[in-house]
Amino acid sequence: MRLGIRLLFAFFLINGIAAFFVLRVFVAEIKPSVREVMEDMMVDTAHILAELASDDLAAGRLQAGDSPFARHVQHYASRPVDAAIWGFSKQSLDYRIYVTNAAGRVVFDSQSQAVGQDFSQWRDIVLTLRGEYGARMSRDTPGDDTSGVMHVSAPIFVQDRIAGVLTVAKPTRTVQRFIDRAEHKVLMGGLLLLALSAAVGVAVTLWMVWNVRRLRDYALSVQGPEAGAQAVAATPALAVPQVPGELGDLARAMDRMRARLEGHGYIEAYVRALTHELKSPVAAIRGAGELLQEDLPAGDRAVFAAQVVQQSERLQRLIDRLLELSKLEQRQHAQSQSPVALHDCARTALTHTQARAAQRGVTLTLTGEGASGPWEAELITLALCNLIDNAIDFSPTGSTVAVELQGHAVAVQDSGPGVPDYALERLGERFFTTARPNGERSGSGLGLAIVHRVVALHGGHMAVRNTAPGLRVTLHFPG
Repeated sequence: MRLGIRLLFAFFLINGIAAFFVLRVFVAEIKPSVREVMEDMMVDTAHILAELASDDLAAGRLQAGDSPFARHVQHYASRPVDAAIWGFSKQSLDYRIYVTNAAGRVVFDSQSQAVGQDFSQWRDIVLTLRGEYGARMSRDTPGDDTSGVMHVSAPIFVQDRIAGVLTVAKPTRTVQRFIDRAEHKVLMGGLLLLALSAAVGVAVTLWMVWNVRRLRDYALSVQGPEAGAQAVAATPALAVPQVPGELGDLARAMDRMRARLEGHGYIEAYVRALTHELKSPVAAIRGAGELLQEDLPAGDRAVFAAQVVQQSERLQRLIDRLLELSKLEQRQHAQSQSPVALHDCARTALTHTQARAAQRGVTLTLTGEGASGPWEAELITLALCNLIDNAIDFSPTGSTVAVELQGHAVAVQDSGPGVPDYALERLGERFFTTARPNGERSGSGLGLAIVHRVVALHGGHMAVRNTAPGLRVTLHFPG
C-alpha cells in the first residue's frame, strides 16, 4: 500500500471515529439539556404561583372555584398569543396548573379535568408533601414518546405548614421543535466540519506525498554514474529539495551523504571500465617490448617499435578523453555568460580536425548558419570535435564529412558503413565501440559519451540514425 493511501486511510479513520463520538455526544446531550432548562423555569413558575395561591387555599376559595387566583389562571389559559421565538411561532399557552390539598386530592385544575381526583400516589405530590423536591415525567398516551408531560410541584404554605401542592405541567412536544432544529444544526455543522477536515487531510497528504516524491527523485538522481549506464551518466543530479521541517533536514542529510559517497561508486565504476580498456594496449606494448629485447631483423624491429608507439598513442587518447568525461560528469549544468553561435563553434571544430581529415583523405564541409543561444561555447566545440573525429574514423578515403546547421540543431553526416541497428541505442555509452571499416576496434568508446554528456548538460538530446550509406548524428539544443 502506497504512502499516500496509508496516510489518507489513517486520517479518515481517526477523523471518522472522533466525529462519530463527538456528534453522538452533542446530539445525545441536546434533548436532556433543553428539558433541564425547561424544568428550571418551571420550578420558578411553580413557586411563584404557590405563593399566589396560598391565601385562596387557606380561605377555602379554591374548592369553590371562585377565587382571584382561579380567575386569573382561567384568564391565562384563554389569552391569545402570537410570539416569534427564534424563528418559531408560538400561538398557544401550554401550562396546565392544578392544586391538591394536604391529602393529595385535586381542588383546582386549569383544564377542569381532574378536580376531585386523588393524586396522592403521584411522585411529585408525594415528595412535595414530605417537604422534598417533587417532579415527574409521564405520558398522556402510553407508548408514545411525543406525548410526554413534565410535572413540577411546589408546596403551598399556610402558617408555615404545607397545606397543599401546586403543580405546573407542560408537554415536552412544545420544545421538541427547538430540539429537532438544534440536532439538525449540530449534525450539519458536524458534517461540514468532517468535510473540511477531510479536505485538510487530503491537502496535507498530497503535500507530504509530493515532498516525499521530491526526496525520492533527488535520491535517485544523485547516485553516481556507472559504467554502461547511459541514462544515469547523462542525467544531472537535481537540486536539493527545499522542503520544511524534518523533511528538509532529511534532504540536507541526503545531500551530505551524497557528497561523501558519490565519489566511491564513481571511482569504482571507472576503475573497472578503465582496467578492461587498458588490458589490450598494455598487452600489445608488453608483447612488442619483449620481442624488441631479442635480436630481430631491422624490418621486424621497426614494425614492433611502431606498434609500441601506436598503442601508446591509443593509451594517451584514452586517458585524455577519460579526463574530459570525468570533468563533465562532475558538472551539473553548462555555463554561459553571453549568446553563443553554433556556426562559430562548428567553424572552430572544423579547424581543429582539418589536419586529421586531410591525413585520412576526407573532406570536411559546413553548411547552414544555425542559431545562437545561451550555451557554453567550449563544450559545444568539444562535442563537435569528437563527432567529427568519429565520422573521420568511419569515412572511407575520398569521402566527405558534412556538418549541417539548422536552427538550434547541428548534424554531422559521414559516408561510412553506419552501425548495426542493435547498437544505435547504445551509442553514447561509456567505452562502447563498434568495429571500424578495416575491422579494427581501436576507438576508446568515450567520444560519443562526451558528446552525449555535453548535450545533457545543456538540456538537449542526441539523435542517431543510419542513412545508408553513412551515419547521421544530430544534436538538438534548447533555445
